[in-house]
Amino acid sequence: MMKIQKSITHNDASDPTTSLIESDEFPIWTVSELALKESWRKELNRPVYHIHKWWATRLGSVFRSILIGCNLNPGDDFLADFYGNTKYEKMVVFDPFMGSGTTIGEAHRLGCTAIGQDINPIACESVRVAMNRYDKGDLIDAFDELYERVGKELGKMYVSLDDEGNECVVLYYFWTSQAPCPKCNKAVDLFTSYVFGKNHAKGNKNIRIYCPKCENPFTGTTDRQTAKCVYCENEFDPRKGVANGANATCTLCKNVFCIADAIQNTGKRPEYRPYAKLVLAKNGTKKYLKITPQDIKLYKKCSDRLKRETKDGGLLLPLGQLENGHNTSQAIKYNYLTWRDFFNDRQLLALGLLYRSITEIRDEKIRDLMLILFSSILEFNNMFASYKGEGTGAVRHMFSHHILKPERMPIEANVWGTPKSSGSFSNLFKLRLLKLLDYHAMPFDVSPLNKKHVYCGNEFNGRVHVGINGTTRLENGGIFISCASSTNTGIPDESITHVVTDPPFFDNVHYSELADFFYSWAKRFPRGFILPGKTTRSLEEVQDTDYEKFSAKLSDVFNECHRILQRDGLLIFTYHHSRTQGWRSLIKAVYDAGFSIVNAHPVKSEMSNAVPLSQAKSSIQLDVIFVCKKKESDHRQANDDVQAKQLTLKSMKLKSEMLRAIGLNLSHNDLAVIFYSQFLASIGPIMTWKEMDNMIQSCMSFFALK
Repeated sequence: MMKIQKSITHNDASDPTTSLIESDEFPIWTVSELALKESWRKELNRPVYHIHKWWATRLGSVFRSILIGCNLNPGDDFLADFYGNTKYEKMVVFDPFMGSGTTIGEAHRLGCTAIGQDINPIACESVRVAMNRYDKGDLIDAFDELYERVGKELGKMYVSLDDEGNECVVLYYFWTSQAPCPKCNKAVDLFTSYVFGKNHAKGNKNIRIYCPKCENPFTGTTDRQTAKCVYCENEFDPRKGVANGANATCTLCKNVFCIADAIQNTGKRPEYRPYAKLVLAKNGTKKYLKITPQDIKLYKKCSDRLKRETKDGGLLLPLGQLENGHNTSQAIKYNYLTWRDFFNDRQLLALGLLYRSITEIRDEKIRDLMLILFSSILEFNNMFASYKGEGTGAVRHMFSHHILKPERMPIEANVWGTPKSSGSFSNLFKLRLLKLLDYHAMPFDVSPLNKKHVYCGNEFNGRVHVGINGTTRLENGGIFISCASSTNTGIPDESITHVVTDPPFFDNVHYSELADFFYSWAKRFPRGFILPGKTTRSLEEVQDTDYEKFSAKLSDVFNECHRILQRDGLLIFTYHHSRTQGWRSLIKAVYDAGFSIVNAHPVKSEMSNAVPLSQAKSSIQLDVIFVCKKKESDHRQANDDVQAKQLTLKSMKLKSEMLRAIGLNLSHNDLAVIFYSQFLASIGPIMTWKEMDNMIQSCMSFFALK
């Protein structure tokens, strides 16, 4: 354990009214060590926040640490509360940007009353279902019944013959998208490379190559630039496909053309052609094989049945068209105009049959949980998913780019799945739902010594309440979830102990544009927070490419937090950014809402290249925990520009040394994040926004010169 170096840069730790989170003795090194361990496999270390896709899911260990820091004083034993069955029963915690529910779950584990609100129904429904309690035996029985009713049927859609003529299970089909050559009208396969699979095991150089001449897959090695097909002896450079960037070269007439223009001119989404498959033979071995006429026949059979089922109206298939937006424009450019366009016929048929069967489950709670699981497999079972390779989870989900980017070489996974496949309903049932129930009954945290689990915290009691208003009685230890803009919560004045959240980032991923992908399916069967409608988008969503508009929206939410927060309560949020406007928009929102920043703690984030920093020259691996008080409760003296910079340099040196001591290699942008955050905490409480803005810009310029 690192020895605490006492610092009173921001708040005097000797003041008995100062909590640990407000002081410089908050153990950022310990929190960062825990974050490092959890982030290694966060879906296994905190399964309750990962049963469904949501963006920017923060680490549970960090938010557990924040809540504990609110309740301890400097000098108290932090780890004793972190690994104990701690209960803060008098504490009421609110998260206005609930997302995947990290704040809510951690507050609940600590015995608090937890209130969460989010404007997006996909997020709210996922949290509502994830926080409930279920009978494990009932869930397993429901799964077994689903297998009998529909699982076996889905399995028949993924059968083939291996190279010895024996029946086998298809784990994955590999497809290429196509574009018509504007000159000769040939359907050109858009291979970006003829290498379609790699092995991620250390030292393994094997790669899977598709031969464009005889159409057989074969094995090569990464240390050779020229490949020779073992079937037809064709020699070629497997790294060079016909598609290169925005253009492709016709294999017939050698015309070079713009792919997007060629597809746009067809008036429909790209066509696809299967070129290989990975099968599971009876002896348990995996084989990459060529597509056969039997494979084409089976797919056509699925297409024909889909037409019949769709005509009869018996299938629940996605509804709605894509709307223009930052994250949808690229898909629309390639004529993906409806959400149904994201799937091939076999995927639509299999998913539609599975969806229908799930809605017939009589137990409402179990049905809702299975519906969340169904929604979660959608990101792995569509034509925007791709192949990650061997030695890892095989399917790369469609949101890996944080936009709806068309995939030129997509993968089609076996929807029901086998123990040897990934991204399927049966696999995620075990990896997500069963682990969720185990975690509910016996919550755990990562060990301070290794990556093993320490069982601690209170079990989930399942007391989830929908909605809140001025007359709602807040049950101690209960969970209250609302789906609405957090500019109006219905929570009584000064009734919240602390607000703890992770606000959206300025000018980045518009969550609702991506969440509409799930909503297009979910709204076919309304329940919980899922209601009929066209989109999850809202004008009140705190997201905008204009930093002043973004700041104003965020300020409206923080103003509501100011109203409902107790006089000495804290507003605590995590944030990082690489751009000046990102910092200015945030700080203006805090200032305009009547708060001042009393401290800022840099800690390890959930990933090193977290969005929205993918365009940054150097990565950012830190989040900053900003601790804010109402201005009228902040009794510090304001510092001028020179004093603030002096305090900042001292604090930056201390905190960067703490983080380096646990092995973090801090980039230039990491140091910038530390510097900016410490400067903001050093300014003090009272001044005009113009004065503060001038100091912020002076701070940025000062760091640039350093």
